Amino acid sequence: MLSFEQKLENYALLAVKIGINIQPGQTLVVNADIASAELVRLVVRQAYEAGAKLVKVNYSDELVTRARYELAPAPSFLEPPKWQADELEDLARNGAAFLTIVSTNPDLLNGIDPARIADNQRTVGQATAPYREMLMGNHASWSIVAFPSPVWAAKVFPDAPSEEQVELLWDAIFKASRADQENPVEAWTLHLNGLKQRCDILNAKKYRKLHYTAPGTDLTIELPEGHIWCQAGAVNGRGVPFLANIPTEEVFTAPLKTGANGKVSSTKPLSYSGKIIDRFTLTLENGKVTEFTAEEGHDALATLLATDEGSVYFGEVALVPYHSPISESGILYYTTLYDENASCHLALGASYAFTLQEGTRMSKEELLERGMNQSLTHVDFMMGSPEMNIDGITDDGIAEPLFRNGNWA
Repeated sequence: MLSFEQKLENYALLAVKIGINIQPGQTLVVNADIASAELVRLVVRQAYEAGAKLVKVNYSDELVTRARYELAPAPSFLEPPKWQADELEDLARNGAAFLTIVSTNPDLLNGIDPARIADNQRTVGQATAPYREMLMGNHASWSIVAFPSPVWAAKVFPDAPSEEQVELLWDAIFKASRADQENPVEAWTLHLNGLKQRCDILNAKKYRKLHYTAPGTDLTIELPEGHIWCQAGAVNGRGVPFLANIPTEEVFTAPLKTGANGKVSSTKPLSYSGKIIDRFTLTLENGKVTEFTAEEGHDALATLLATDEGSVYFGEVALVPYHSPISESGILYYTTLYDENASCHLALGASYAFTLQEGTRMSKEELLERGMNQSLTHVDFMMGSPEMNIDGITDDGIAEPLFRNGNWA
């Protein structure tokens, strides 16, 4: 059995070698909460040992973030961070890779005026749009991993003794990320090959539509012509493979922007901008959310849907079997990075250009013409369950079983 230190070294190795796949002479940008400094230091060493030219670390602090939302003057949330946006765009254009280490606090912004949150997200989103478009088009390598903070661990394991909560969350993260294995790189290679085989099957089918049925859900989603089923393992604009998030259990593609009709109900809480949105339902007509309800976080959901014109349309369709490792762990993580890998999910907001044939070579206008949604946001929410059935519908209108009782048919 590996020691904690060995597992943590493995985890850092996976972030650098499988996630980012740092190349000799490349710059790595690490964005992380100050609580994750222990992991950051290991990542920095691993990156330099792999040949990185420079590792630039940007630390944040959730208490500082909270203080700004509480005390800063309201007009400050409307001032674009041009210096930050220009730096990110320049780094991406010059081949830098970007690693984000999230240390979730699902309740960080409880009680904060939703207007402040919305203004800041819109302003930052508009300023950093060119950078985000490069990442969503896989022109630069990017990846996301997690670090368990005490407040996050307490949320996930509320009934455990406080002194054991972080250890329990570390154990869950190591298992889900395969960092607890003797050769985690080999384990990830095998896993990604399995996901690729699933994508190959779906890409050969070329379904026109997907029809979802489950308690509270009866939804049809049309897929654009030329759509591509992908997994999180990708290749950047320089031909270098990387893995966008660790862990991952999904295969996904883009929906036709105007092709969703019916009703869909969430099956897990959504942690969005420091608030929890739970037990919510969306009604869609011609792709657009026309009605919504939420038993918890109604205002936060309203803020999300009001981000811009594209935030009321879907940008991603993802399939995850109920019998997957994270689902079967029975743990609710309160962060999309993990919970999306326990459930089929959809995303409100922007589509990924690489999920359309030749999409990374198209302009924004061309992507829109092909039915790919554009937005400042991209937020996944979970809607899969053991009761979910999904049919793939062919061009001839024939419905083929794709999922039955939450698993591949």
